[in-house]
Amino acid sequence: MIPVDPAYLPVSALEVPRFAGIATMMRLPLRRLEAPEGAEIGFLGVPWDSGTTNRPGARHGPRALRDASTMIRMVNQATRAAPFHTARAADFGDATVNLTDVGHTLQLVQAQFSRLHDAAITPIMLGGDHLMSLPVLRALASEGPLGFIQFDAHTDLFDSYFGGVRYTHGTPFRRAVEEGLLDPARMVQIGIRGTTYDGEDRAFAAANGIRVVPIEELHARGPAAVMAEARAILGSGRSYLSFDIDGIDPAFTPGTGTPEIGGFTPYDAQLMLRALDGVDIVGADLVEVAPPFDPHGTTTWVGASMLFEILCVTASAAARRRGRAPVICETLPAPFAVAQHPDQPPDQPPGR
Repeated sequence: MIPVDPAYLPVSALEVPRFAGIATMMRLPLRRLEAPEGAEIGFLGVPWDSGTTNRPGARHGPRALRDASTMIRMVNQATRAAPFHTARAADFGDATVNLTDVGHTLQLVQAQFSRLHDAAITPIMLGGDHLMSLPVLRALASEGPLGFIQFDAHTDLFDSYFGGVRYTHGTPFRRAVEEGLLDPARMVQIGIRGTTYDGEDRAFAAANGIRVVPIEELHARGPAAVMAEARAILGSGRSYLSFDIDGIDPAFTPGTGTPEIGGFTPYDAQLMLRALDGVDIVGADLVEVAPPFDPHGTTTWVGASMLFEILCVTASAAARRRGRAPVICETLPAPFAVAQHPDQPPDQPPGR
């Protein structure tokens, strides 16, 4: 495999043990917003969870995700994708935040992600709670509303909490629709489940044409059929990918603030993320990893693994926007053909 830039390959565990060296995201080079040095994809942590309505702890997510990500290797064995060879990815450290002021933090984070966007760097945000997706979307939607795919147990479409507070981790995508950052006709939310308050969020989704795939439908139809429909909804336009770790069943990822039983498995998540290859992803995030609630570190390892899948499809999109073909590992055998292809029409139930 020939990398687009050898300087952007991560440190190999064949040369330096994973537990040694600087724990950057996936052992990538460290860059600064002031000096991006040609980076095309930028990981930027947002260690903030003051929008949390239940158990805090996601402020510790970025640091723990970096540590767990030292296990990541060069190539996706299932798809043959070689994201580090495909695009110049780097770790840009953590955004400056103000844990005591929501409004100030929204401004700070938007400004820092705007710098990445202005430098033509595709951001991948490490949360932090889900409210922090909002300032990233504000930074990216300057050219028009984005398509949006969300893997989550919750819609995050509520209007307010606690007597009128409009900015929490349960409200970001309602605000994003209201502000014109997202095109509701190109929005899909997958894995929604659990008890609810009064259905206000689902009513908002229905009134605005947002496609919600509850967990029961995902389990009944299967990831491939659901993702074929999701790809059709996103279309060929610019799209944002948001992954809340609580979309996965808490048997696998207990370290999160608002867990809901009955979720999809990590393998289901991998299949769904891989099905996004070819979508024009212009930004992404993984949020709500709260390490204090999982002392064994399983949640952060699953989160780091999901970030690798996200990187694979994001790197491919970044390369294609620059006229380059994604790099694959030719020495691996062709990917295994799953029973149901992601392009199968969505009205066909999975064969089980």
